[in-house]
Amino acid sequence: MVVKCNSLGLFGMNTYAIEIEADLSRGMAAFDIVGLPDTAVKESRDRVRSAMKNCGFEFPNSRLILNLAPADIKKEGPLYDLPILITVLKATRQINANTDDSAFIGELSLSGELRGVNGVLPMAIAARELGLKKLYVPAVNANEGAVVDGLEVYPVTHIFELIDHLAGRRQIEPAVFQSSDQLPDSTLDFSQVKGQAEAKRALEIAAAGGHNVLLIGSPGAGKSMLAKRMVTILPEMTFEETIETTKIHSIAGTLPKGSGLITMRPFRSPHHTVTRVGMTGGGTTPKPGEISLAHNGVLFLDELPEFQRTALEVLRQPLEDGVVSISRAHGTYTYPSEFMLIAAMNPCPCGYYNHPKKHCSCSDAAVHKYLNRVSGPLLDRIDIHIEVPPVEYDDLTAKGGEEPSASIRKRVNAARAIQTERFRQSKTKCNAHIEAAMFEDVCQIDDKADRMLKAAFDKLGMTARAYDRIMKVARTIADLDQSEVIRAPHISEAIQYRSLDRKYWHE
Repeated sequence: MVVKCNSLGLFGMNTYAIEIEADLSRGMAAFDIVGLPDTAVKESRDRVRSAMKNCGFEFPNSRLILNLAPADIKKEGPLYDLPILITVLKATRQINANTDDSAFIGELSLSGELRGVNGVLPMAIAARELGLKKLYVPAVNANEGAVVDGLEVYPVTHIFELIDHLAGRRQIEPAVFQSSDQLPDSTLDFSQVKGQAEAKRALEIAAAGGHNVLLIGSPGAGKSMLAKRMVTILPEMTFEETIETTKIHSIAGTLPKGSGLITMRPFRSPHHTVTRVGMTGGGTTPKPGEISLAHNGVLFLDELPEFQRTALEVLRQPLEDGVVSISRAHGTYTYPSEFMLIAAMNPCPCGYYNHPKKHCSCSDAAVHKYLNRVSGPLLDRIDIHIEVPPVEYDDLTAKGGEEPSASIRKRVNAARAIQTERFRQSKTKCNAHIEAAMFEDVCQIDDKADRMLKAAFDKLGMTARAYDRIMKVARTIADLDQSEVIRAPHISEAIQYRSLDRKYWHE
């Protein structure tokens, strides 16, 4: 007799139904799992056998075959321990329960306790879409699954609880979503940054339009301090952004234990030793990398020229397309990666080129070699280049007077509201991602501004991409100014944010 049990699987961001079938027949004792299981799934045999023995259940002394359908998709991870256990218990008639409307997910310990697994949120969403009514998950993952409406999510800490529940002896109460009430870090606020008015203005524009930023300045000027406070002026996440961001972190296993939703925009700051795989994601079973974990948030790369060239160049395609694709022999994994890139670098190897008080010891050749560690195509994809000068003593010791993040965020929200209305008929979210087809209609420019831009284009030898970046930044500056038309002051300010185009090191 064949018995069945439902579970779910992950393939990148996609979730699919898994049906576990068990056939118990006469013959030499054996326990085989088929259906393209990986090593972790094959090891479920030993975990399930030990858990059953230690919990007083009888493991069959006959031939047992488990099939994980569909058989053409590779099954990965320990999350199938629980559904395999339920299937074996049903096949041996040690439990008698109708589980057709239920799915099971969870890793077993040898004593029968359930350990948490990754990817519960996307699997819970898929369970509801598949018409399932109940989902049994480890208790530590229950709050994550309870986010999904229209699905009863049952927290299980030990298989005894689950068996009693299925037998009707003692019911497990469905989990009720508990908000984690994530609060912004009160130690991070723009009011704490002394001086640096131009850099603050550039970051406000970046936040208003979703633009990428490169901060250039000597050591100790405040580049990292500014970057870490960027998330405090970004608009609050929409519910759709919250769900998508949480799904990525759930799949990657970076959700805090017991957490439900990620409501704060991510801020990722990988060390400069990060590899190409660490940046994009990968491995035998590709997991999201830093650029996907920063989705809907900020990716901060400090000391940009110190990163491996290969790790930086993989950013080019995700910055344009908002997704990263990882190809393997058994398929292609695609993860979203719409993030704001904030990079920081010194102007030269010693860090003191053009410093007002310290002498630079670098030769022109050394400076040129240092700058060439960052490729032109990558710099072209960074909309705003801003110089961060050393802070003067008077600014550093001034009492109060610095604008808080809350005030800046109000202006950012007003500009984003204009963009939301402007792009309501398209998939575009902000000015940084204006599509070519709508460029002419969206970026209307007056004659004086057009002449100014033409002169700058000819003098600076800009690329077509640099021209697009200037126009998009100018569009954002106009939105902050509540102007429908891009005017000369908007173009002038946008041009000032292309320091590397002006080659200021060698003028």
